[in-house]
Amino acid sequence: QVQFVESGGGLVQPGGSLRLSCAASTSIFSIYTMAWYRQAPGKQRELVAHITNDGSTNYVDSVKGRFTISRDNAKKTVYLQMNDLKPEDTAVYYCNAPYGSHFFGPWGQGTQVTVSS
Repeated sequence: QVQFVESGGGLVQPGGSLRLSCAASTSIFSIYTMAWYRQAPGKQRELVAHITNDGSTNYVDSVKGRFTISRDNAKKTVYLQMNDLKPEDTAVYYCNAPYGSHFFGPWGQGTQVTVSS
């Protein structure tokens, strides 16, 4: 079963930047659509951005123009570059490979992003 390991989170001031990474354990990473999700305290997990196997991307409105999702198939890794971070971006960030309403992998531990002055 494929597994995903997220890293790169931390504490950052408003307006700052972070780059998250998600490493996959599967050899067929390149065929997956990959996505980043986040879950803030007391809220449901939400989709932040996704990237298809041919590189097409899509973002939730709240992060458009600030976040960029990318992938390196040779490294089996997907990234989330987050710029101009806001306090409302504070959450645990997860990655997974969605298909329909399902996911190829179990949810990992995620990586905590805290935006605070």
